[in-house]
Amino acid sequence: MRARFLLLFILTCLSATQGSTAVRSAERLPSLHLDPAGTTVSGLSSGAFMAVQLHIAYSKRIIGVGVVAGGPYYCAEGLLSAALFHCMKTTGGAPKAGALLARARELARDGRIDPLEDLSDDRVYLFSGTQDSIVARPVMDAARDFYRQAGVAGQNIKYVNNVPAGHAFIVEHASNSCGTTGSPFINDCDYDQAGAILRHLYGSLAPPGVMDERRLLEFDQAEFVASPEAHGMASRGFVYIPAACAAGETCRLHIAFAGCDQTPAQIGNLYARTTGYNRWAETNRLVVLYPQTAASIGNPNGCWDWWGYDDPEYFTKRGRQMIAIARMATRLGVSFGAEPDARFCRAYTDLNWNHWLKNRATVCGWSLVCAAGSGDALGSVYVSSTVYESPEGTYSTTRCSP
Repeated sequence: MRARFLLLFILTCLSATQGSTAVRSAERLPSLHLDPAGTTVSGLSSGAFMAVQLHIAYSKRIIGVGVVAGGPYYCAEGLLSAALFHCMKTTGGAPKAGALLARARELARDGRIDPLEDLSDDRVYLFSGTQDSIVARPVMDAARDFYRQAGVAGQNIKYVNNVPAGHAFIVEHASNSCGTTGSPFINDCDYDQAGAILRHLYGSLAPPGVMDERRLLEFDQAEFVASPEAHGMASRGFVYIPAACAAGETCRLHIAFAGCDQTPAQIGNLYARTTGYNRWAETNRLVVLYPQTAASIGNPNGCWDWWGYDDPEYFTKRGRQMIAIARMATRLGVSFGAEPDARFCRAYTDLNWNHWLKNRATVCGWSLVCAAGSGDALGSVYVSSTVYESPEGTYSTTRCSP
């Protein structure tokens, strides 16, 4: 309990990082003609953990994943301490792939994620730089073991772990040297990582072309999640749509997640513009969706929610950020399936401290908590309140009825 209180103190004392970003007028995310069997996902750091979450939760719809400095599904198990000391550093021990897979199987049986059998023919790209000081090699090894034990064929897993890269997405040309760990976390290693990921996930591709700056668009994320910045997501996201895709040709979707400290407020559209995905998109009829994060009190570095800072259901199809991404994909033209049943209703009256301990509330100020999912203020951790769960995994002060 003392450790839990210390964690509460640390979280409430952190302040959000601010920065500047180049702003373009936002456009409405369009509806396109996309191949329903051609969706893949990738990410760096927290974006890599998010990519794995999305892949496992929606494995019926997603056929492959690229993981750069991430880890296995449900690695943090809802705990920041586990995220820090098991899933980044391994001072508390490396993640146990078998135990995490057993939990995933339980979630699949409950219908909270797709059946794991859908992973069998998927393709997985894994990368761990030899100079990465943020996510230790054993964490990436656990990601490999998770996918192997989940039934992904060995020849479908590509694990690159011999490049002297720091904690970063790596490219052929960038201002950061290869071994650097620092903003903007895009390093020059004379290696086309975007191309390596896409070629492994899709197989044979045409050579890359030239990105058309006019095709990198900004869109309003608030259409897909209410009050996005209250839930770790930026107000705007990016999408690259080649002219052929915009004109109605059948294209495939790749979703690319940036990592912590790569928010629009910190680096603008640099991740979307310079990681190299768009060059490959131009000549291979790929649409690249770049959802974006924002810093907040419980998430000062603008990370994706892979330990539960905003939503206790963050790792399932009921997770707030997961639903937002699924809605974006659906708008673009790839349905991720039905959303959670909004008719679910359950009431809890308890001390706010207990709401927080049971993941019904999150920290939103000094000794203050808010309902997990809605952000509704509950007050001090020392008073009681009633919260309502509707839909399942989302809590608010708004009364509901079954």
